[in-house]
Amino acid sequence: MRRKVKNRNIVGPDTLYGSEKVGKFINYVMVGGKKTIAQEIVYGAFDIIKDKLKVEDPLETFNMALQNAGPVTEVRSRRIGGANYQVPREVREERRFLLAFRWIIDAANAKKGKAMRFKLADELIAASNNEGTAVKKKEDTHRMAEANKAFAHFAW
Repeated sequence: MRRKVKNRNIVGPDTLYGSEKVGKFINYVMVGGKKTIAQEIVYGAFDIIKDKLKVEDPLETFNMALQNAGPVTEVRSRRIGGANYQVPREVREERRFLLAFRWIIDAANAKKGKAMRFKLADELIAASNNEGTAVKKKEDTHRMAEANKAFAHFAW
């Protein structure tokens, strides 16, 4: 079992919604230390979600997108007797959100032709509806873990 990390940086909640997940998401969107620009992108995406879906609180859509894009199992490489095996492992909750953040942002960055807030809003809406590139990445990860279930006894 892993030891508890003592010097972990605790991210405070964001200023507008008071959510720690949104604060952490803003830090993942941030490029080159420009936090105000990252806040404009995320809050702009939330405003677009409000307009498109006609919802009062875009946090519900955001949380649903994170839940739908976060993997439950993944494969980790393990070397045993000169051979590498892809061993399926359960994903800790913290890592699940990290991967969901990363996949949603990468999917938004891969799109071309629009401002980042529009691309991010589209990807969050798609992920909340169980569609989109981030959810496809999660399904691929689950499929890989399912295919390598025979090596589960190598888990450490």
